[in-house]
Amino acid sequence: MCTTDHSTRRRPHTSDIQGEIQDPLVSSSIQISYPTFIKPRKGRIRLDRVGLFYPVPNSDMDTVNVIDTKPNNISTFKTTILVIIIFVSSLIAMRFVFKLVPDLDEEERQYLRMPLDLEDAKQLGWLLNRYKDKYFYQVLFGVSFVYIFLQTFAIPGSIFLSILSGFLFPFPVALTLVCSCSAIGASLCFFISNLLARRLVLKYLPTRAAEWSTAVNKHKDNLLNYIIFLRVTPFLPNWFINMTAPVVGVPLKPFALGTFIGVAPPSFVAIQAGQTLHTLTSTSDAWSWTSITVLSGFALISLIPVFLKDKLRKKFE
Repeated sequence: MCTTDHSTRRRPHTSDIQGEIQDPLVSSSIQISYPTFIKPRKGRIRLDRVGLFYPVPNSDMDTVNVIDTKPNNISTFKTTILVIIIFVSSLIAMRFVFKLVPDLDEEERQYLRMPLDLEDAKQLGWLLNRYKDKYFYQVLFGVSFVYIFLQTFAIPGSIFLSILSGFLFPFPVALTLVCSCSAIGASLCFFISNLLARRLVLKYLPTRAAEWSTAVNKHKDNLLNYIIFLRVTPFLPNWFINMTAPVVGVPLKPFALGTFIGVAPPSFVAIQAGQTLHTLTSTSDAWSWTSITVLSGFALISLIPVFLKDKLRKKFE
């Protein structure tokens, strides 16, 4: 009778199986180790909404770095050309929108431009107010289109359009216009940044992108509240939030909804200031200690659900 050596069948507990994943956008590879008694399975890594992989927490499995393993056949140069084409096409479309305005004399036409300061907003408001009653929808569409254009390409000046909306339209219409255009423009900026900026960050800063995306994933259940908080408070400029959100892995749905809700309180202040547009000397005149206190209250309210969730989670754990 032959005997078997059971010691040869025993698996060591300390050795690991080594493997590596090659990132198609960079030349470096990421080493991943698994315990020998665990077989890697396909379902252990999920693909988020912007193409970044993040690990599903599991005590039996080593942590996997956040990487981008989606092959992308479009080069950075072609992507840049595509963004330029989108920008130029938007400028052409804006030129068409300006032609919707009825014939103007030479003195009036000089005021028909994007407001870059408060004086430009006053002059444009004076011009559009003359034609608002007869060409209401043309004026509404024109202001909306310019607002979305500025938000999409992160061009300063949307604050003046918020003030101008308060001067031209009734308060409910102005507030709906500003919130909707902010959400649409921010979402378009999100797509453009996802198309170009995320590619550059993943190419040149893959480790930093992995850290950011992992941090966002830890708070994925509260992203809507955090986006609302950032929109209400002036800690980060809106253009910076729009461009970095897809890079760190924020999904579009909470981003767009949080933008729509979060811009409402500060827009409320700007629209109210627009009702006295011709008496304003600077945008700072729109702010007072009362408005700052109200915005601070809204910011704290947006974070209350986060604190309650954490408290309940700790209680039941």
